Amino acid sequence: MLFSNKRSKSKRFLFLKTAVITTMAASVIAFSNGPVALATSSKLTTVYHVYLNGTYIGNVTDKEVIDKLVTEKVDTAKNTFKDVNLKIGPQVQYIPEQVFRSTANNQETVQNIKNSFQLQAEASAIVIDGTPVVYLDNKETAEQVIKNLKLQYVTEQQLNELEARKATTDTTLPPLKENETRILDVRLSKNVSIEEENITPDKIMSAADAITFLQKGTLEEKKYVIQEGDVLETIAHDHGLKMANILALNPGLTEETLLKIGQELNITVPQAFVEVAVDKEVNQKETIAFANEVVEESSMPKGETKEKQKGQNGSRSVTYSMTEQNGVTVKKDKSSEQILQQPVNHIVIKGTKAIPSRGEGSFAWPTVGGYVSSQMGYRWNKMHKGIDIARPSNKTIKAADNGIVVSAGWDGGYGNKVVIDHQNGFRTLYGHMSSLNVKVGQTVSKGTAIGIMGSTGDATGVHLHFEVYKNGSLVNPLSYLR
Repeated sequence: MLFSNKRSKSKRFLFLKTAVITTMAASVIAFSNGPVALATSSKLTTVYHVYLNGTYIGNVTDKEVIDKLVTEKVDTAKNTFKDVNLKIGPQVQYIPEQVFRSTANNQETVQNIKNSFQLQAEASAIVIDGTPVVYLDNKETAEQVIKNLKLQYVTEQQLNELEARKATTDTTLPPLKENETRILDVRLSKNVSIEEENITPDKIMSAADAITFLQKGTLEEKKYVIQEGDVLETIAHDHGLKMANILALNPGLTEETLLKIGQELNITVPQAFVEVAVDKEVNQKETIAFANEVVEESSMPKGETKEKQKGQNGSRSVTYSMTEQNGVTVKKDKSSEQILQQPVNHIVIKGTKAIPSRGEGSFAWPTVGGYVSSQMGYRWNKMHKGIDIARPSNKTIKAADNGIVVSAGWDGGYGNKVVIDHQNGFRTLYGHMSSLNVKVGQTVSKGTAIGIMGSTGDATGVHLHFEVYKNGSLVNPLSYLR
């Protein structure tokens, strides 16, 4: 991870961290107790015992071996962390000893010192419920990360207004204006603190990475590459996910999407370390829908309706107390309501007076069962004006609604035909009947038997041809049959 470019004004320091490699020998090496003559003997050679922060590391024949290693590590750290002031101090110590036969192992000692210390930096840890989660270069950056986390769900102006309000002793809040929102509190869902710690510099995050990590629990999304034979259900199951998770993580993906070999799917479900809870008041102007009211009128013919009063929506001002967690509403209570305008009911007068010669406005199925064998529309290069109904339970043809018979007899291609005027703008036509049970001028009620199904006229088989006219215009019977 990258070291944050943001630094506090004061210099930060890096320190050497030691690990015990070996225990110092029980015997203490004497350096001044032997004869002085030995110190000048040409047969003696000098070895250097190396200690790191008081811990014995090994011995070398030349101090430059260790000095060079330490210098390289310091230079590397300086180049990597340019804004950091390294503080090495007298942590590496040498104790010389003159011996007749050198047992120094330069390579082993160098390896030991490589493994014995790490550069560490002072950092500010964001601690969640007692556990350090992310490290920033200083306290100011850590505080800004926490603030920016909150700013994902509120504006800076709202946050500033909240802080200013908390700083005053006046806790009285004025009523909200229309469609106004007021933040009552912004808090984190867990205990969060900032603590100073010494860590390796590579663990320090940038502010942007820290926010992403706190929100998602990771900086890198896991991807799955589609293999031959893969299906979404299996992929979800194999990764401990539900189908809804897979679809939510991959916008544009649906259960019907054709998967392609080599296609990548995101399979990382965000697991936030901490969530932002926002308490707020929200005022909303809401519409109160008008109600539909039906008033029955016995003097009006059945099937007729008349609007007595137009409906008009009302309105109200409602204030809600709400809690959102990471932008999702988890609680919503109505705290106050004011009616701004009462709704006006839509009132319709509905006739209930039954008149045998007048239709009710809806059509009953004109046969005993059966199915539509041919619909209205162009057929065989000409217009088929109605629907054909075939294979009923029995062949009785019935009046689709109340009315007066205005035609009953033979009519060319229709064969034996009956036309009923329903006295409300509708007429129905019944064709191809084998026999008729009514005559012109006769009043019939809905469901009255008017004839027997047949195949007279231009018919290829036994069926009823049924047409509907409204105010003289041909309409589709299927739009009116109930």
